[in-house]
Amino acid sequence: MIPVMEFRQFSEQQPAFRVLKPWWDVFTDYLSVVMLMIAVFGCTLQVMQDKIICLPHKNTTDMDLQFNISAVPREMTGRKTDLDLQQYSFINQMCYERALHWYAKYFPYLVLLHTLIFMVCSNFWFKFPGSSSKIEHFISMLGKCFDSPWTTRALSEVSGENPEEKDHKKSGTSRSNLAVSPGEGDLERTQSLRSIPEKIVVDKPSASVLDKKEGEQAKALFEKVKKFRLHVEEGDILYLMYVRQTVFKVFKFLLIIGYNSSLVNKVRNTVRCKVDIQEMTGYNDFQCNHTMAHLFSKLSYCYLCLVAVYGLTSLYTSCWLFYRSLKEYSFEYVRQETGINDIPDVKNDFAFMLHMIDQYDPLYSKRFAVFLSEVSENKLKQLNLNHEWTAEKLRQKLLTNSNNRLELQLFMLPGLPDTVFELTELQSLKLEIINNVTIPASVSQLKDLQELSLYQCSLKSHTTATSFLKENLKVLRVKFDDNRELPNWMYGLRNLEELYLTGSLSTDASKNIVLESLREMKCLKTLSLKSNLTKIPQSIVDVSNHLQRLYLHNDGTKLVMLNNLKKMSNLIELELVRCDLERIPHAIFSLTNLQELDLKENNLRSIEEIISFQHLRKLICLKLWYNGIMYIPEHIKKLGSLERLYFSHNKIEILPSHLFLCNKLRYLDVSNNDIRFIPPEIGVLQSLQYFSVTCNKIENLPDELFFCKKLKTLKLGKNSLSILSPKISYLALLTYLELKGNHFELLPQELGCCRALKRSGLIVEETLFQTLPSDVRDQMKAE
Repeated sequence: MIPVMEFRQFSEQQPAFRVLKPWWDVFTDYLSVVMLMIAVFGCTLQVMQDKIICLPHKNTTDMDLQFNISAVPREMTGRKTDLDLQQYSFINQMCYERALHWYAKYFPYLVLLHTLIFMVCSNFWFKFPGSSSKIEHFISMLGKCFDSPWTTRALSEVSGENPEEKDHKKSGTSRSNLAVSPGEGDLERTQSLRSIPEKIVVDKPSASVLDKKEGEQAKALFEKVKKFRLHVEEGDILYLMYVRQTVFKVFKFLLIIGYNSSLVNKVRNTVRCKVDIQEMTGYNDFQCNHTMAHLFSKLSYCYLCLVAVYGLTSLYTSCWLFYRSLKEYSFEYVRQETGINDIPDVKNDFAFMLHMIDQYDPLYSKRFAVFLSEVSENKLKQLNLNHEWTAEKLRQKLLTNSNNRLELQLFMLPGLPDTVFELTELQSLKLEIINNVTIPASVSQLKDLQELSLYQCSLKSHTTATSFLKENLKVLRVKFDDNRELPNWMYGLRNLEELYLTGSLSTDASKNIVLESLREMKCLKTLSLKSNLTKIPQSIVDVSNHLQRLYLHNDGTKLVMLNNLKKMSNLIELELVRCDLERIPHAIFSLTNLQELDLKENNLRSIEEIISFQHLRKLICLKLWYNGIMYIPEHIKKLGSLERLYFSHNKIEILPSHLFLCNKLRYLDVSNNDIRFIPPEIGVLQSLQYFSVTCNKIENLPDELFFCKKLKTLKLGKNSLSILSPKISYLALLTYLELKGNHFELLPQELGCCRALKRSGLIVEETLFQTLPSDVRDQMKAE
């Protein structure tokens, strides 16, 4: 026999599934159990007792009666039928099948069938593959979220602790200097959960801090909830499945009430039976008694009452389904109670399951809501981040940058560790590819912070932090993909001295330039824009009076309308790199204070306009490299103040002698051209320290070159030289000599007179180096 336990799956679900069974489902389940007991009881009676008892009906002749009376002793009463036990059994069976109404015969089985259908229908959505998988995942996550230590901690932080108690607790900590200011408390009162990481960093109570394992588990839960929400909110199969089974139960209830109420009176105690079996029994007419009619009648009325209650409950459920918006769920009451304002409302099946849970216990949805909050998720990530990046670990990453500031560089972290703000000695903070960065008020602890670099970071700042940055920040570097990534507080940095922006400032380079006014930056001295501008933005003109250095790197986009440059009379450095310039802009000639000009990577072919540079009497550095310049005009001699000149990577074939009338030159780079000859007038440059002619076609070096006795760097590589003059010995200060890529057969031993030249500074083939005397080689190899 099949044990009864096997049927338990039809009437009972896993204990965890009870959270999705509202009171009406539980109530109808109990009603189903009672109806099932009625069915089992009736079926048992059908098996264990006689179903019907029949006797022949009076229908005999007087002769037979007289005979029978005379034959019966006087002490016996009643009629003698002359039927044996087997005939009675046969009659009973025939009358049961022919005369008894089908409802009276099959009532227990009908009850059993209908009850099983009710039980299966009530739990069908727990078993259907399309819905059961979602329910199982949801119940699993719900239980984990309910029991998670992070849920308890997050809700305890917003449990309504009064401000006096909080202030008292903060005053007792060992790091009271990190306490949140009153302004910050007012700002974050409606988002109390935002204070979780700060408290952890400040107070560090060992009993309340989650361990690493619990933090990782909570982090995994956030990811599961996020993916499950995206999956479940796409459809409404759970809602439709529950509606359908409820509607089916209502129709089932109406059907049962309808036919049972009309057939219940068919259950009678006595039944008249006429069966053509006279040849076998001698009788055709029988009077029968249905032995269970009285009990079945009572059970049927009881069953109808139970079905009626069941149906009314199903009708109530239908009203609840159709007259309430169950495809939308609002966490408004949770937001008001907890102060976590970013809990999103949900829809479709996700909303329906939460409505069902509320019928069980609203506490579940309250605790589950914590894992729908982005603030809560971010704070958990922050907590894990603080555990991983301790102050000691961050202090080991401190380096001194090019500006001689103590710098911390963080790359591709999930957030900004709060422990950063414990490094009070920090002067420069560099953040690269870090999303959702929020600078808290605790940044005010970094009294020495002067430089901030943000490379592809989405940044938010607390009000107190913004005020601190406005007063203390000197250098700001921002690299962005979208101009919306530019922090709004950037334009109010009144003490900022250097601003470097890299990224597209406009969606259409020919139209609008999205860059707000920099008028508030009264101390701005250096501005660098690496973008795709078509004209100089008005925001730059706003700071033209005090701007000293302007760097525009335009990534090949043509820069026109440069007249605004005339207003920047205080500029001492100007870079117009990759601006597709074909001529030197005339506006530059008005910059009388200009000291350095860089026109790298443009389309300059001719530089005849250089004659106007004679008005720039302070110009000491001119960079015209990486262009298509064919020749150097004679007017170059008028630039008597030049100290550094860059002509590399052009198409120059001749070095004119008038170039060397710029006798103050200390740095001259004409590499990567088509020069074949160096004029002897180069000897005039007695201040020359750096000279590069690599990647040209020079075959001979003038002796006058070696009269430039201050030369420290001489680059002659990749030419057609075959002889190096012994006069190289005149260059006693030489520290770097590049000869590689020529046709030398040997090196002069006079190289040994260049005492400052070491092997690391001599760039030459090893075979050629071996042609030097051994003592010279040893001298160069010596430290």
